[in-house]
Amino acid sequence: LPKSELTQESTQITPAIEGKFNCVIYLQVFNAETAELLSHHQVEIKQEFPREGWVEQDPKEILNSVYECVERTCEKMNELNIDIANIRAIGVTNQRETTVVWDKTTGEPLYNAIVWLDLRTQSTVERLLKRIPGKNKTFSKFKTGLPLSTYFSAVKLRWLLDNVEEIRRAVEDGRAMFGTVDSWLIWSLTGGTNGGIHCTDVTNASRTMLFNIHSLEWDPDLCKFFDIPMEILPNVRSSSEIYGLMESGALTGVPISGCLGDQHAALVGQMCFRDGQAKNTYGTGCFLLCNTGQKSVFSEHGLITTIAYKMGKDKPAFYALEGSVAIAGAVVRWLRDNLGIAKTSQEVEKLAAEVGTSYGCYFVPAFSGLYAPYWEPSARGIICGLTQFTNKNHIAFAALEAVCFQTREILDAMNKDCGIPLRQLQVDGGMTNNKILMQLQSDILCIPVVKPSMPETTALGAAMAAGAAEGVEVWSLNPGDLSAVTCERFEPQINPEESEYRYARWKKAVMKSMGWESSEGPSNGKSKLMQVKYH
Repeated sequence: LPKSELTQESTQITPAIEGKFNCVIYLQVFNAETAELLSHHQVEIKQEFPREGWVEQDPKEILNSVYECVERTCEKMNELNIDIANIRAIGVTNQRETTVVWDKTTGEPLYNAIVWLDLRTQSTVERLLKRIPGKNKTFSKFKTGLPLSTYFSAVKLRWLLDNVEEIRRAVEDGRAMFGTVDSWLIWSLTGGTNGGIHCTDVTNASRTMLFNIHSLEWDPDLCKFFDIPMEILPNVRSSSEIYGLMESGALTGVPISGCLGDQHAALVGQMCFRDGQAKNTYGTGCFLLCNTGQKSVFSEHGLITTIAYKMGKDKPAFYALEGSVAIAGAVVRWLRDNLGIAKTSQEVEKLAAEVGTSYGCYFVPAFSGLYAPYWEPSARGIICGLTQFTNKNHIAFAALEAVCFQTREILDAMNKDCGIPLRQLQVDGGMTNNKILMQLQSDILCIPVVKPSMPETTALGAAMAAGAAEGVEVWSLNPGDLSAVTCERFEPQINPEESEYRYARWKKAVMKSMGWESSEGPSNGKSKLMQVKYH
C-alpha cells in the first residue's frame, strides 16, 4: 500500500528468509515503515560431518524448513490480527559459498549441500595450483577479488564433478543445475520443475570464483580453468528486483524481490551505505565488511574484494573489502559440545567472567585452517601457554579472546588497505548478546564497539532489499528516510600497551598453528597413529 494509506489495520510488512550457518532457518517479518520486527519463527536443521573436515547439509531439509517457517509465521501473524494479505515482498539471505547441484527434471538434489567450511577440496586446490605459473593463489584476484581457496564454490563444484557419478551424468544429459543456497531456494519457491526461476544475485555470484566482479558476468576463462560448463550456472540478477512469485503455501503470489548473501545483507541492515562504513557479524564465523563505494579496492594485506550490493537492475554495483574468520561462535559450541566444559553457550560467558583473564593461555581455533588475512589451510587449532594453574575458566576466556584477536587482525589489514583507520566498529549477530565478548572486543581493538538493539540485522537487510525493489517500492533506502537505530556502546577500558602485549602474544600463537596439516596422508583421512589402540 502507498504510505499515505497506511493504517494500524493495514501494515506494510516484508519477511526475510535467512539461512544462517548455525543450523537454523529463520523467518522474520518487518514493518516497512518502521523496520519493527513483527513476527518470526525458526527451525533447526541438521549439520552432517561424514568424515573429518567434511561439512554437509540436506538441501531438501533446508527447503522444507523454509516452508515450515512460512506457515508457522503466518499462523502467528493471524493470532496477532495482522492480515497476511498485506505482506508485499519476500527477501532471501543465505550462507554464501555453500554449493548445491540438483536435477531440473525431478527437482531432487543430486548430493548434499557442501558447506562453506568444508575442507575436502584441499587436494583439488593443490591440483589446480599446479596448473598456475608459480602456484600463485591470487591468479584470479583482479577478476574475482578472491584467492584460490577451499572456501569458494568453484572448487566445491569441481570436487562434485570429479567424485559424484550421478552429477557427472546429469551434466552430460543437460539435467544439472548449480547454485548457492539462494538459487536452490528461489528456484524451488518459484515453481521448481514447473517453471522455477534459476537465478542468483551479484553478491552470491561474487563468492563462486567464476564471476567477474567488474563486468558482472560469469567469466568464460575461469569456467574453462575449472572445467565447469556455463549452462549449469544461474542467471545473475541485482540484489533488489522481482525474480518471481511464490508458487505455493500461505504466501502464494507474493513476489520474491530481494536476494543478498548473509554478510552483504548485514551490511545493508546495518545501513552501511557510505564509503568507509564497516560492520562485523559474529556467527559461526566472523565477517568484517567495509563499504568501498563504486570502486573495487584490492587488498595488499590478505583481504578479499567482494560486491557489497546492487540495489536494482539499473543501479550501480557497490563494492566492499572483507575479512573472513572461519571459527567464531563455533568455538563456543566446540567448548560446549566437544569438551563439555559448559552445558550452554551462556555458561561459557559465565565461566570467562569468573576469572576475567586467560592467565597467559591463548587459543587459536583454526579448525578449518586460517582464512583472512593468512589463507593458510594447513593450520590447525592449538591451545598454548598452559600451566598447572590453567583451568576451564581460563580456556573459556581464551576462546572469547580468540574471536576478538581474529577480528583485530582483519581490522588492521583493512586500515592498511583503506588508509583511514576505522573510528568505531558496528557489530551484529547472535554472539553480540555476550557482553563480556563485546567489551573484550573494544579493549583489543582500542576503539568503541557499537551494537544495534536488534542484533539480527541480516534478515532486516534482505527485507529492505525486497521492499525497495521496483514494482514493490514499500521501503525507501534514502538515508533520510531510514529509521534511527538505538545502539549499545562499548568503550575501551584497558590501556593500549596492555592490548598490544596480548595481541603480540596471540600472533605468536598463530605462527605456531601453521604448517600442521597437508593433503598427503592415508587415503582414508586417518592418521596411522590414530588407529593404534592402547589397552
